[in-house]
Formats: sequence, C-alpha cells, structure tokens
Amino acid sequence: MSNVKLHIILADDDHDDCFLFDDALKELGIGFELMLVHDGDHLMSHLSGSPQLPDILFLDLNMPRKTGFECLSEIKTSDKLKDVPVVIYSTSMDADAANLLYHKGASLFIRKPNQFSQIKDVLRQSLAFVERNKIAQPPRDKFIVTTSSGI
Repeated sequence: MSNVKLHIILADDDHDDCFLFDDALKELGIGFELMLVHDGDHLMSHLSGSPQLPDILFLDLNMPRKTGFECLSEIKTSDKLKDVPVVIYSTSMDADAANLLYHKGASLFIRKPNQFSQIKDVLRQSLAFVERNKIAQPPRDKFIVTTSSGI
C-alpha cells in the first residue's frame, strides 16, 4: 500500500459490520478516510452530488430503499461514476448473483467473513488489487475474494 490517503465509502445498513470494517481498516495501518452510508438512496445521492469520488466503494447487496444491485447498475451506467471501483461486500453468496455482478462491472466480490482477522485479510487483498489495477476486473475465477484466494 502506498502512503496516499484513500477515500473509501462503505455502503452497508448493518452497523456492527460497519464498525468491524472500520476497525479492520485501522489495523491495516493505511491512510484512509471512511464514509459510511446505510442505504442505497443515500449512497447514490452522495455520489451524484459529490465533487470527490471515492477511490473504492464497498457495496452491500441487501440495503433498504435501493439494493446494491440497483446501485451497481446506476454506477456503471453513469459517465461520472462508471470508473469507481466497486467491491461487493455481502453476506449473500449465490453463484448466479456473483456472475451477474461480475458482468455488471463489479471489481471484486467479498463474502463477509465471520472472523476479524479474515476481514482484515480480504480488505488488504481488495485494496491492493484495486490500487494495482484501478478499474480492471480480475479473471472471473479470481472475482470472489476469500482469505485463501489471493488475487
């Protein structure tokens, strides 16, 4: 990781998951600024109205008002937002959904780990991948990030 301060958004309605995500980032020892949004409408209004886009967006699929699927579709069809790297961060793990998300342009898919050390590991992998590749996607077989996958 470079010493550049990353602007990160986490869109997730689960406050406990947000707390763990923030703590995991802090333990990685990287420079970051984290913004939390708890529903899809708030996310999209923030992204549309903000002059500064995030370096990376972590997006939960199951949110109120507008789902992660809907947000991803809007982001990837917007000229302003389409280059924002979007990492799906969800408890859902469905192969068909993962395929759809990949084809819609998500950068990576993380199934939320149960252990704190695993959260740190998948965040470290994801941030390193996005820093190296910006908006490029990995091959489909590397799209789902696990603690043992290595991308």
